[in-house]
Amino acid sequence: MESRNNTEISEFLLLGLSEEPELQPFILGVFLFMYLITVCGNLLIILAIVSDSHLHTPMYFFLCNLSLVDICFTSTTIPKMLLNIQTQSKVITYAGCITQMFFFVLFVGLDNFLLTVMAYDRFVAICHPLHYVVIMNPWLCVSLVLVSWFMSILHSLLQSLMVLHLSFCTHVEISHFFCELIQLLHLACSDTFLNDVVLYFADVLLVVGPLLGIIYSYTKIVSSIHAILSTKGKYKAFSTCASHLSVVSLFYCTGLGVYLSSAVIQNSHSSATASVMYTVVTPMLNPFIYSLRNKDIKRALRIFGKETKDQLS
Repeated sequence: MESRNNTEISEFLLLGLSEEPELQPFILGVFLFMYLITVCGNLLIILAIVSDSHLHTPMYFFLCNLSLVDICFTSTTIPKMLLNIQTQSKVITYAGCITQMFFFVLFVGLDNFLLTVMAYDRFVAICHPLHYVVIMNPWLCVSLVLVSWFMSILHSLLQSLMVLHLSFCTHVEISHFFCELIQLLHLACSDTFLNDVVLYFADVLLVVGPLLGIIYSYTKIVSSIHAILSTKGKYKAFSTCASHLSVVSLFYCTGLGVYLSSAVIQNSHSSATASVMYTVVTPMLNPFIYSLRNKDIKRALRIFGKETKDQLS
């Protein structure tokens, strides 16, 4: 059998969220604003955690990694979309499309794994508080993050290599604002049966698996909180995982909502618009969710702001 890839084409066309010319300046302004908020907000979280020794704990170590991944996540798709709107071009090269897809799959996977690791951290903190320091030691924390990176890179590399072996037609339009894996599979001219099998298997193993782990962790957490006698103790225990639970709910509900609705509606532009929720809005809201209800983060941000102001003056 002849091994063919898509050397027949050199570029794709990203149709974006709307093809109406009068809407392009509005879309450019809104997404530029959201991107800057996302980058600045997550960067502040990282700087606050790094600069405050009181936040050098497993929970904030994982949060720091999550903020970094969220910056990279949005940077994979939004700058290219803004550039295309600004230059009035829809073109993305074949190599650029595959690269964008690789990093998108990578950072989605990392978000998924890090949220699972953070759920495990809260499970240990609430269900086994006396052994927390021993269990969540620095070696384990670093190992969990490295394993998350390894699994995500391996999965992303596998999906990208399989797409490289697909053939595409000479004129390919993607009804999205970035190169999404499923969109590319739908546009392929060659057989995608093996790609679909690997995709569904990966979804079960790398999405449903971690989600079940999160659900199990919170089942145990709720059971442990319920066993606490004092109301104050229950509130204190729940407050330590409220932010994480909010982020998990936002990430999974928006992500699952996009794919379930796209399967029912069969409208590419509607799917692209809905995907804005978990690709742009969720990373933008994460810093607010973790900072507004977290006294430690607020204190660290005030200290960091004061130190920065003193250095500038």
